[in-house]
Amino acid sequence: MVGDFRLPPLKEGPELTALRVEVRTFLKQEAEAGRFMPSALGWAAFDPAFSRRLAERGWVGMTWPKAYGGHERTPIERHVVTEELLSAGAPVRAHWVADRQSGPLLLKFGTEEQRRRYLPEIAAGRRFFCIGMSEADSGSDLASIRTKAIQMDGGWCINGAKIWTSNAHRVHTVILFARTGPAGESRHEGVSQFLVDLDQPGITVRPIVNMAGEHDFNEVVFDDVFVPDAQVVGRIGNGWNQVTSELVYERSGPDRWLSTYQLLPHLVDKTAAMDSQAARQGVGRLVAHLWTMHHMSLSIAGLVAEGAHPQTEAALVKELGTQFEREIPDIARLLVPESVRVGFPEGDPFEDALRYTTLYAPALTIRGGTVEILRGIIAKSLGMR
Repeated sequence: MVGDFRLPPLKEGPELTALRVEVRTFLKQEAEAGRFMPSALGWAAFDPAFSRRLAERGWVGMTWPKAYGGHERTPIERHVVTEELLSAGAPVRAHWVADRQSGPLLLKFGTEEQRRRYLPEIAAGRRFFCIGMSEADSGSDLASIRTKAIQMDGGWCINGAKIWTSNAHRVHTVILFARTGPAGESRHEGVSQFLVDLDQPGITVRPIVNMAGEHDFNEVVFDDVFVPDAQVVGRIGNGWNQVTSELVYERSGPDRWLSTYQLLPHLVDKTAAMDSQAARQGVGRLVAHLWTMHHMSLSIAGLVAEGAHPQTEAALVKELGTQFEREIPDIARLLVPESVRVGFPEGDPFEDALRYTTLYAPALTIRGGTVEILRGIIAKSLGMR
């Protein structure tokens, strides 16, 4: 059956415009006070103190109930704040996963005890999360996980390993995806989710240093780690449905099309004086693509606000966003070739941003689901396979 695919337009009113101005004013004050400095790293910078200051403004856990430390704002308001933070290169990585998907997952599937324990700490910028999904030799096949949780008296004994786990060395808690029973014909059966605090015995976090010499990824090994029944998220065996619900938050937001944005304003500046049709076309293409992603992503925020669950639409935004994020450095290299860049001074912001985005752009096709996986989801929803 073909899925219901829609992206209704959503127009921002004066209240949302005022919220954008409020966020921009805050960021300007932060920058002027020297509390953050935009860099080529962009929003991926990890700064717990900045996350706490955002929380003080009510911009973490924005849509959550006040009973759990939230502020009962709309998903559209959260989207506006997110766009402003990411486009400014604000260092939001510390609280990002917890705010974007771990908190909403607990609101939907967690117990009352779990919500009251974790959500207020997330909303206050005091507890940070990572995602324990990917495993070695599995690629994008999440159903092939081998980490196992065996039931025992009062809880579960977990053994296995996760890989490419971003920031596991500096966050507090992982939401772990583990096999708890037979896979079944679909291989989506018998998997569950657990809340696991990373400071407990039996957990080893091993760094994975990337080609740039930076430590973001990790391998996380679980060796007879005991997790009590109270830390099971949702129902045992319902992990696949819960994870796919979680991925809507991961795939549709502005972070899936603003990761290399820091280069674009510098490219506009560098090409502004060029009397070049190629430059006008190249920059125009990127700006048009940016504006399209903005409206598509905002539309999904509107659907979420209505209570919809736009999995296919989120997959489409992620797939198009991946293309956009990779196009920015590709087009920048063509329009401002190396023969021109050799004359730039040391520390030129365009050159710094180009080096960084060129180095990291290939990884953007993997996180949140590979392009092939996303296209498969879209095709199946539209009845094309």
